[in-house]
Amino acid sequence: MGSVRVEYGEVFTKRWVVDLILDMCDYQPDLDLTRIRVIEPSVGSGAFLGPILDRLLAARAKHADTAPWLTLRTCIRAWDLQAEHVEASKHLLVTRLLQAGCPASHAKSLAGSWLRAGDFLLAEHRPGADLVVGNPPYIRIEDLPARLLTAYRAACPAMGGRADVFVGFYEHGLDLLAPGGRLAFICADRWMRNAYGRRLRRKILDGPYSVDAVLTMHDAAAFDADVSAYPAITVLRRGGQETVVTGLANEKFGPEDAEQFSLWAADKQTKSLDRPSVTAARLPHWHKHDDSWPEGSPQTLAWLEQLAEELPVLEDPATGTRIGIGVATGADAVYVRPQQDLPAVEADRLLPLIMAADLKSGEFRWTGRHLVSPWEPGGLIDLGSCPKLAAYYKAHGAALRSRNVARRSGDRWYRTIDRVNHSLLNRPMLVMEDMKAEAHPVLVPAGYYPHHNLYYVISDGWDLQALGGLLLSKVIERQVAAYCVKMRGGTLRFQAQYLRRVRCPRPDAIAPDILAALAAAFRARDRVAATHAALRAYGMTSLPAS
Repeated sequence: MGSVRVEYGEVFTKRWVVDLILDMCDYQPDLDLTRIRVIEPSVGSGAFLGPILDRLLAARAKHADTAPWLTLRTCIRAWDLQAEHVEASKHLLVTRLLQAGCPASHAKSLAGSWLRAGDFLLAEHRPGADLVVGNPPYIRIEDLPARLLTAYRAACPAMGGRADVFVGFYEHGLDLLAPGGRLAFICADRWMRNAYGRRLRRKILDGPYSVDAVLTMHDAAAFDADVSAYPAITVLRRGGQETVVTGLANEKFGPEDAEQFSLWAADKQTKSLDRPSVTAARLPHWHKHDDSWPEGSPQTLAWLEQLAEELPVLEDPATGTRIGIGVATGADAVYVRPQQDLPAVEADRLLPLIMAADLKSGEFRWTGRHLVSPWEPGGLIDLGSCPKLAAYYKAHGAALRSRNVARRSGDRWYRTIDRVNHSLLNRPMLVMEDMKAEAHPVLVPAGYYPHHNLYYVISDGWDLQALGGLLLSKVIERQVAAYCVKMRGGTLRFQAQYLRRVRCPRPDAIAPDILAALAAAFRARDRVAATHAALRAYGMTSLPAS
């Protein structure tokens, strides 16, 4: 793509990156590219279109130099919303065609047939593309007019939730592929991990599509402008899943490294690549679920595959281990009150609440917050049986009734968003904050209930201190880091959806001295000792390279 006009979500792609992508798709002049149909869905400045034409012309000279020029009409179809981009790209194409000896009338005819001014997501297309390639625009849904967003979502069902427009480009591009055809984009890879990418992941898994290659380039200088786009080159194919090339490029990755990576990827005899600028490996298969796809070095991804084959998940019925989230109220100013300012309600309506501030030291130090609770073990309480609570809620009726959950609940307007599970009050638990730079499990005794954005782990089979040592370790943290969507600065998300992906040995498969070492490390908040003991529990000597 390419322009600096932000409203179109455009970013220039460097020539050597374009060449790498085309190489990864076998779009090479050694093949008769005059028989290949390419779609470029968002031309921009012609960053992809120019190299595509260069290769097409080289292939024509080698394989079909006597064929009429106009037989190339079906080789390229390119789109852009902005007419000025289309006209500039036509000029580029005509110039290069003339330089290759194409008659002027034919050059203008070809450029006119190849380029379209229009919206790729809303236009009618002829399927059967051999290659869909480019850098789709980065446009957040908040920046779209409501009518246009509605039209996009109608045309692209995978573009649900808070999905960026590029999700629609993936979906439409996949729909246009011929059997064996490839889609190759350099684009933000957040769709692989965010909730909004689930429909697209499911589309790929349901097929007939496969993942051929993923080269993560978050720190590489892939664009002419310095943008925080979390880019990756992703190559998808219409066909059955085979082995997958996965790579991780760093800030040193440049043209020479790209060429070496391309040569390695094509040489299927070599399983791994290890250069100062990029590491890569071949995975035997791709993920078979639409949960977030993990992120990490090739060694980490291979390790995660091995764990998935050998170990159970942490949330395991065999050990009675469960993971959950605390209570969300929708109006904390009313429902969550400090010790020094408790409302005059019935005593059994006040539940001691665990807050993030109670966990900061690594030990549970309760700050005295209570939940003014409308729940009893059997469900929502009848306000008629609690007149003091009823008076308190009615005094704050405007705030409580204005919540979405209240508007949906009719005469149950006083409920919190989440129901309180009273059985948790009888159990000690490990509690973790959502956003932390490192794992931070804290043991909380029975009698307290977690607030929203705190995640808890309870277990029948684990000694919670030993499990706490495991959760404190880098072995668990590395797994969470691979599955979660990281915040800026590398902050991790220790949410239930990611903790449920963690694999670990069952406690009865761990030697007693290792369990004791895990518990001791947890009590001491010694992350190094916890990691050492966890590696022993997993039968490992070290973590894979990150």
